[in-house]
Amino acid sequence: MTLKPLADKVVVKRLEAEEKTKSGIILAASAQEKPEIFEVVAVGPGGMVDGNELKMEVKTGDKIITGKYSGTTVKVEDVEYTIVRQGDILAVVE
Repeated sequence: MTLKPLADKVVVKRLEAEEKTKSGIILAASAQEKPEIFEVVAVGPGGMVDGNELKMEVKTGDKIITGKYSGTTVKVEDVEYTIVRQGDILAVVE
């Protein structure tokens, strides 16, 4: 099963949490912070959204930052994805 986003939607996957600190201490799973950076998995076609022409600014493979409580989380074949609107993306990480 694959996810194909519509209109201005973007499917993203959270990057893995750091398992070690910079000094080399291994963190337990409960102590690991969820990263705020996601990887773009799929991008909708854009088009007309709310009566305005919308061009998609992100592409598959981009690393992005979204709002903390943005999007809808879904699980497909034991992988957790988040679907967000392009407008909820705060920045592209380069």
